[in-house]
Amino acid sequence: MNKSFQSGSLIDMRSDTVTRPTADMLKAMMTAEVGDDVFGDDPTVNRLQSTVADLLGKEAALYVPSGTMGNQLALRAQTRSGDQVVLEDGAHIYRYEAGAPADLCGLLVTCVDAPDGLLDWPQVEAALNPDNVHCAPPTMICLENTHNRAGGRILPQKNVQEISDQAHTRGLRVHLDGARLWHAHVATGLTLAELAAPADSVSVCFSKALGAPVGSVLAADSATIARAYRFRKMWGGGMRQAGILAAACLYALDHHLVRLEKDHEHARALAVGLDHPALKVNHPVDTNIVIIDVAGPGEDEALLSHLESRGVLAVGFGPGRVRLVPHLEHSAADIDRAVAALNSFAGDRS
Repeated sequence: MNKSFQSGSLIDMRSDTVTRPTADMLKAMMTAEVGDDVFGDDPTVNRLQSTVADLLGKEAALYVPSGTMGNQLALRAQTRSGDQVVLEDGAHIYRYEAGAPADLCGLLVTCVDAPDGLLDWPQVEAALNPDNVHCAPPTMICLENTHNRAGGRILPQKNVQEISDQAHTRGLRVHLDGARLWHAHVATGLTLAELAAPADSVSVCFSKALGAPVGSVLAADSATIARAYRFRKMWGGGMRQAGILAAACLYALDHHLVRLEKDHEHARALAVGLDHPALKVNHPVDTNIVIIDVAGPGEDEALLSHLESRGVLAVGFGPGRVRLVPHLEHSAADIDRAVAALNSFAGDRS
């Protein structure tokens, strides 16, 4: 890492997962009432699960170590080995969960390439296998809101509703990967329960937008959560005094949810401030993610190196593409520094 910037001045925009617990969050963790969550008697975990189930309008919820586990438990609990699952080609479940649908759940994944990641029912319908002995039977449709790979785009609620309605008439289940559903809630004004209502199950993440150090929650009907509980244990996700971690999630709900609009403002400022002929924001900035297309072969790596030399960390997001994610540790001055670093890119290349 380049050390030309002052120690402590690093602006880490690789993801909103890099945030550290605040002092008050740490106090909440240190004073949490705990039990043994595998036995179901950790009161802080139980309170988190009940709170999130209520927020999402579902019967029950389960605290899990990661968003990946939450998504995969949803698949495993609601499908059978050999079934077909349909999702968008850029979906986190497909791209960034290490092939788990195939390895852990035995599923055939069919991907739909939707413009801007915004899947709609006609695309889903065209991808569903027929009711034929030669084909994997369709069982589930997976949606993502907000859509990470599409730059934090918000999946229109009318799409979610139509896909879910049509799926249910065909006996299919719908899972919503809502790792950053918090952002869709703040940006649209829809309640979390309204956003989650059409889906049978929904996962939400606390270690991204809300800044907790660990954990996600899967919410669904009681029968699905009971099955997910068993598979969580099977996959090594049963934790003991997990209330220490759950306390951070509860603190984040109380104190960090309402401030997400600031992250959206920072992302928009980053996009609007970009003024460089070789760099282009490739999507409308709905929430807190900015993806930049970089002209020229290998220039994405050059841009990452240039930004790092100025104390700004970003992440490569595919060939010719770089991602920056404002989060709760960033100030307006940090965004100004990042914009200046981006706009000075051309002058530093030979």
